[in-house]
Amino acid sequence: MSTPSRPRSLAEHVAAVLARVAPLPVQDVGLADLAVEPPGRTLGAEVRAVALVPPFDAAAMDGYAVRLADLPADGSPVTLPVVGDLRPGSPPGRRERGPDGAVRIMTGAPVPGWADAVVPVERTSTGRFVAGGPTTERVVTLARQDRAHVRHRGEDVRPGDLLGVTGAAVTPALVAVAASAGLSALPVRRRPRVAVLSTGSELVAAGAAVGAGRIPDSNSLLLAALARAAGADVVRVGAVPDDADALPAALDEVVDRGDLGGPGAVDLVVTTGGVSAGASDVVRAVLAADDPRLADVDVAAVALRPGRPQALARWRGVPWVALPGNPVSAFVSFALFVRPAVAALAGREPARPVSRPAAEAWASPPGRTHVVPVRTLPSGAVERAAAPGAGRDGAGGHATSALLGADGLALVPPDVEKVEAGDLVDVLPLDLPFGLR
Repeated sequence: MSTPSRPRSLAEHVAAVLARVAPLPVQDVGLADLAVEPPGRTLGAEVRAVALVPPFDAAAMDGYAVRLADLPADGSPVTLPVVGDLRPGSPPGRRERGPDGAVRIMTGAPVPGWADAVVPVERTSTGRFVAGGPTTERVVTLARQDRAHVRHRGEDVRPGDLLGVTGAAVTPALVAVAASAGLSALPVRRRPRVAVLSTGSELVAAGAAVGAGRIPDSNSLLLAALARAAGADVVRVGAVPDDADALPAALDEVVDRGDLGGPGAVDLVVTTGGVSAGASDVVRAVLAADDPRLADVDVAAVALRPGRPQALARWRGVPWVALPGNPVSAFVSFALFVRPAVAALAGREPARPVSRPAAEAWASPPGRTHVVPVRTLPSGAVERAAAPGAGRDGAGGHATSALLGADGLALVPPDVEKVEAGDLVDVLPLDLPFGLR
């Protein structure tokens, strides 16, 4: 077991976590499947177009396809015979132009090869088309317009155009553009599979009677929701009692989850609680055991507030990140350590802090990175997120409800003892889904 003699910095512990994970394999997945999947997929290779978009010159408006040479340059109206009717799906080039003629055409239909403009119907003597109605007008009066209203072949996308880079999120727009550009599938990494559980004999299921000395298990729900928002598929075990036999059994269960494809189907295990130095800290007890299922144990005190006690290991080869049990500490630790690990598994870059001015002053403990839940004001400055009904300084790190109003975590460096109003602070955004940018 590795236990450093000095507190580990935030950056050092992030590096220790990321050293245990690697991007998942790449697989081709059909666009039809990607369109209905939850978010979280990222590209495992760059994607380029293989077809023209649009594939032919198409009408951009409902109206009449004409030859500009037949329309006076000064904008004077002219009356032309209506010699055809083109609708979406019509084969291009099927309609021949008559002398000085116009073709009734609907948006998306192929423009005849002889035509070089479409005059919108509302700018003509027809005024409007009746949906589903046949061509009834024999002639139309119209004039030259400022715009041609023709979408030219390949003006949007051409074969070889870059649609997405390696590590980019698979978005609805990417799925749609890829389909238009001739692709049927994308090279993607599967969503990471994360198992979450909380430890503590005092925990009961949410909604159950708590009784003396018992509290609801909110942490496993917290971790599951955070992992899902980070783009992972989640296995939630719930609460495990403070028992040195129960925890290994629970870890074996999640590693062997048959509904996720059997052994090796879980990519990451995340637990909360039991990593401090108390007599009931079951995670520390299991990590200290001589167990062949356990490897690469690393128990660390991180120079962080909240979230000082942390631990890492592998359980039967699966990376295991053990977070503290305080709900705010668990939330902060997930954002700082687990979210980057999920991003790394998915093959994308983690979310990065942004610089924001502080709207108010607050004290900060020296020697540790102080993580402060903040909310962004309309001005762009940030203030501390307060617990509902509490005074500004009426609740400490245990006030989980302060997270309700937070949209970021301010990261105050260890050498700063006070943040003054107007000081720039690094803020890790908590926009959801985490890291899907």
